[in-house]
Parts: sequence; C-alpha cells; structure tokens
Amino acid sequence: MNIMELKKNMSIPVIASPMFIISNPKTVIAQCKAGIIGSMPSLNARPASQFDEWLAEITEELADYNAKNPDKPAAPFAINQIVHRSNERLQEDMEICVKYKVPILITSLGAREDVYQAAHSYGGIVLHDVINNMFAKKAIEKGADGLIAIAAGAGGHAGLKSPFALIQEIREWFDGPLALGGSIATGGSVLAAEAMGADFAYIGSPFIATEEARAAEEYKQAIVDANSDDIVYSNYFTGVHGNYLAPSIRASGLDPDNLPESDPTKMNFGGDVGKKAWKDIWGCGQGIGVIDKVQPTKDYITQLADQYNQAKDKLMCNRRNIASR
Repeated sequence: MNIMELKKNMSIPVIASPMFIISNPKTVIAQCKAGIIGSMPSLNARPASQFDEWLAEITEELADYNAKNPDKPAAPFAINQIVHRSNERLQEDMEICVKYKVPILITSLGAREDVYQAAHSYGGIVLHDVINNMFAKKAIEKGADGLIAIAAGAGGHAGLKSPFALIQEIREWFDGPLALGGSIATGGSVLAAEAMGADFAYIGSPFIATEEARAAEEYKQAIVDANSDDIVYSNYFTGVHGNYLAPSIRASGLDPDNLPESDPTKMNFGGDVGKKAWKDIWGCGQGIGVIDKVQPTKDYITQLADQYNQAKDKLMCNRRNIASR
C-alpha cells in the first residue's frame, strides 16, 4: 500500500495517534468515517479477549459504512503494538491482527522483524514511531514500511528533537511514508507538516477532548483549560520520557517541578506510582492551547479540514501576490 493508496479515502492527511486507555472502537470508527486514519493500542482492550471483539466491531462497522457510502468510503484504521519485551500480549494480539487483516500497524518501543513480516503476510503495512534518526534507520532496516517522527512537544512518550531537524534528517535518506507528530492541532499545522516533507500529520491530544474519547470528563476539561505552560516532560512514570499535564501530577500528590528520574532500563507501564500512571497522570502534548471545547470527533475533523483548506488557499494567494509584483 503506497502513499496514494493510503490517502485515497482521506479528507485530510491526518493519522489519529493511538492513545493509551483513551482510544477505543468508538473513536477509531468516528475518525475513519470522518476521513482520517483512526487508531488505538491493542493494549486498551482489557481483558485480552476483548481485543478480538473490538476488531470485529471496527471491521464490521466500517464495512457496513462503506457498503452504504461507496462514493465516500471510510479511511483505513491502524492498531498500535508496543513491541517492547514488557508486553506479554504481543504475540497473542498480533495473531488477532492477522486474523482481521488490520490495514496498518503502528509499532512502538522497538523494531521487530517478525511483527513486520506478520503484517506483510496479508498485505498490511507497518509505520514505526521514532524520536531520532538512528531509530528511524533501524526500523527501516528491519522491514518497517514507513515512519512516524515524534518530535518535541508530542503527548505521551516523546522526544526532544525539533520537527525541522527530525524531518529533514530522515528525508535525506528515506522517501517512503512519513508522518510527523508533536504539537499539531490545527489545519495550518497539518499543511506545515506537509511543507516540511511529511506525508501525514500525527495528532493525538486534541482527540482527548472529543465526546467519543474514553477519558474522564475532568481530563477532557483540563485539555480545554490548559496550554503549553502546563506540560511537564518526565520519565518518572514509565521509564520513558513523555509529556504530561502538570495539574494531574499535582492532584496525585506529586510536585511536577521536582520529579525524580526513573531507571530507563526498567520500563514500567504501571509507573512508579502504581496504577495511577496514565489513568490519573494525564499524558498530553503542547499543542492544546487552541482546543477550546469538547466536541464530537466528526466536528473537530471538519474544523481541521476547513482550516487546512483555508491555509492552502492563503498560501496560494500569497504566491500569486508575490508572482504579480
């Protein structure tokens, strides 16, 4: 599946990032129907047997929608797999992905040839998320089809590289599918990602403030109320550096300005504060300053598309004005 095939049924070049706990079949289905690639982590299905049920729901709902809307079918969906050795469900979840022929796999925290081969066995593609050029090269060498460059300011696990630096370094040697994530929340930012060399924008945190998201109402409202000044970068909670909302850290009895360092070799998705990590410590990116309300997923994507088209029109207008001088 090449870039044109991926974009064929998309209204705007956006991939919704898979968010731990928050993403679910409702968000995926709504995102795909609205014309962007929807996604969720397999680990959000608990117990593990629920993952099969969720994939059945997604595939059946989207197939029914496509049958009723042949002129405007839904965009494809993606499933995120954490391939780190701490994920004891990986093999079981991959077997279910193969069963349902998941169109796109998003892999994180490690590059695994066997995972890539499993996806390729039925014609699926794999996008691997990376925070630097070294990890990008390793993923492609092991068989990933494309990359998701996670730049500074992204929600959840994120790197520190400027999007300009990260994209230009990857594009020096890689011309395949490439998405960019990190503080993207408007249609203008989506267009900017394309201008830098990305094929897709990768958007997560704004979708927390949607009606379909499986997040506490307090979490959704915090997205609306907060801005980039409220984001804290730390590896304390999982062993991997990520961005979190400071108010949620304070509410858990911790000082967001004085968090200790965690041992990165002892990755723990439960976190040093036990089950509070991810459930009560809220991941979030720096781009939320423009999110001013909780709304349906469809409405937010329509807003994105309108902004994207307006930004393109403005760019073309500016070009014409310069040419006429």
